[in-house]
Amino acid sequence: MASAKPKKKNPRLASGRKRVRQDVKINAANSSLRSKYRTAVKNVEKAVAAGDKTKATELFAKAQKVVDTIADKGIFHKNKAARDKSRLAAKVKALALAAAPAAA
Repeated sequence: MASAKPKKKNPRLASGRKRVRQDVKINAANSSLRSKYRTAVKNVEKAVAAGDKTKATELFAKAQKVVDTIADKGIFHKNKAARDKSRLAAKVKALALAAAPAAA
C-alpha cells in the first residue's frame, strides 16, 4: 500500500521557495501553540474531575491566557476560543457550587 498523499513538487520561483521555508517555521510555531492550548484545557478538566476547586480555578486563569493568545494569533477562531472558555468557566463554577453546599 503506497501512501495516499502525492509527492509535493519544489516551487520554481524564488518567492515560492521562500514561502515554503516560511510555512515550515509557521507550521511548527502553530503546532506548538495548539498543543499548549490543548494541554491547558486538559489540565483544567482534570482538576475539575478530581474535584480540586482551588487548583481548577488557578489553572483556569492560566488557560484563559493561553486561549486568548491563540485566538489573537488567529490559530483558532475567536468564537471557538470564547466557547471553550465559557465551557471551562461553567465547569469550574459548577465545581465551586458543588463544594459550597458540602461545606455548609
